[in-house]
Amino acid sequence: MKRIDDRYFIRKDGKNIPEQTIESILEPEEKILWRGKPLRKSFLLSAFFRFFFIALIWAAIDAAIISLLVINVPELPLPVIIFLCFFFLLHLLPVWMWIYSIISAGKRQKEEEYAFTEKRIIVKKGFIGAEVQSYPYSSMTSVNLRIGIIEKLCHVGDIYLVFDNQRAVLEDIEDPYFIYGQLQKIANDIKSDILYPNALRPNENPGYKTSYRGDISVSDRHHH
Repeated sequence: MKRIDDRYFIRKDGKNIPEQTIESILEPEEKILWRGKPLRKSFLLSAFFRFFFIALIWAAIDAAIISLLVINVPELPLPVIIFLCFFFLLHLLPVWMWIYSIISAGKRQKEEEYAFTEKRIIVKKGFIGAEVQSYPYSSMTSVNLRIGIIEKLCHVGDIYLVFDNQRAVLEDIEDPYFIYGQLQKIANDIKSDILYPNALRPNENPGYKTSYRGDISVSDRHHH
């Protein structure tokens, strides 16, 4: 076995990349074939409407209770007022979470990025820090596309990827049908590669737009 030493962890280009970026995890000569990120308008609108109605109803109920207390009990003791202030601050937690999700959405959209190389899919997400995950094409088992009301208005879509033991979502992608179609083609090609050796693959095939002719035909394979 080849000896592993500290040279494996010295950058050959001599560059120091302090933050976690897609470029920082690329292998030598690995090329980015496609790169994208969530459309900002759709991403922010989705964050706004995700819990909007829950937050609105919750805030309306608390506002009604506070109004009734103020109208019916105009002179509350100071300790009771302090208690009620802390109580409603905690009780309005869903509203604060909704506001936080909207505020943080802009930062998350800025940090979120996707890339396809000739070897894998790379997904970068983050808010305070950054998380970069890569998924090899060979482990991809299915590709699904979802376009909701907001996505349809903004001409984007969410692509759901399923791998052997993981899942990933590419949110608010522009030109979603094209990207979905290309990823679906890759998934089908991978299945074809598993079912049929490359050495038996000519240019065309009715099933997979490639054919597999050679010393062993498809019918011969069933007999053996």
